[in-house]
Amino acid sequence: MKQITSIQNPFIKSLVLLQEKAKNRRQTGTFLIEGVREISLAVKGNYEIETVLFYPEICSEIEAKKLAKSAELIEINKDVFQKLSYRETTEGVLAVAKSKSLQLSDLKLSATPLILVAEAPEKPGNIGALLRTADAANLDAVIIANPKSDLYNPNIVRSSVGCLFTNQIATASTAEIISFLKEKNINFYCATLQNSTSYHTQDYTKPTALVVGTEATGLTQEWRDAATQNIIIPMQGEIDSMNVSVAAAILIFEAKRQRGF
Repeated sequence: MKQITSIQNPFIKSLVLLQEKAKNRRQTGTFLIEGVREISLAVKGNYEIETVLFYPEICSEIEAKKLAKSAELIEINKDVFQKLSYRETTEGVLAVAKSKSLQLSDLKLSATPLILVAEAPEKPGNIGALLRTADAANLDAVIIANPKSDLYNPNIVRSSVGCLFTNQIATASTAEIISFLKEKNINFYCATLQNSTSYHTQDYTKPTALVVGTEATGLTQEWRDAATQNIIIPMQGEIDSMNVSVAAAILIFEAKRQRGF
């Protein structure tokens, strides 16, 4: 079995670049996953794992082999592990995985899908929280409009606690997504302050997409003009908006309630 003990090793240097540079992730079509749960969920989500690296003082060879049986196994020492690990606490194992296509055409939807659309989310923590909520509600898909962040950013992998791998995800422009939803006869409800009605008055039992924007600027006019209905979560305090992941969760679970779940 291969062992690597130097942080100057060319392969290790390439993995550091995968952590740090979206350009390298795009060029190689690979990204780095850290942690037992995250790697396990990636395998379950049919991601191809190329390599598993383990630090034997924390993760045994037997444990590492169980995670992805067909992957190359590499033992690393403490220096290499600390160089690659992104989290303060982890289980001593990392994996190199192949990224997936994120095309709208790849989505496989049910007869009455429930979809979350997020326009231009920037903060990895918010994206991770949206993916966790989508997983909790077992949504058909999450679609990111006009993405500002590479979805295989290690901060998104980490903040989603592996839910990046448990959801169907696609990215596209706002215009492309609106066209896709209309072609599929999916009603879409846009959370916005302008020309809106209370969210709980709408029927989400039909094919539905719930669309949220950023806290700073909200949804673009393109979404507001095209919506089946603009909706709002009534506020009773001094502020007029809340964290995007919280707002999305309220809308999603109202839809789930209407659907009897």
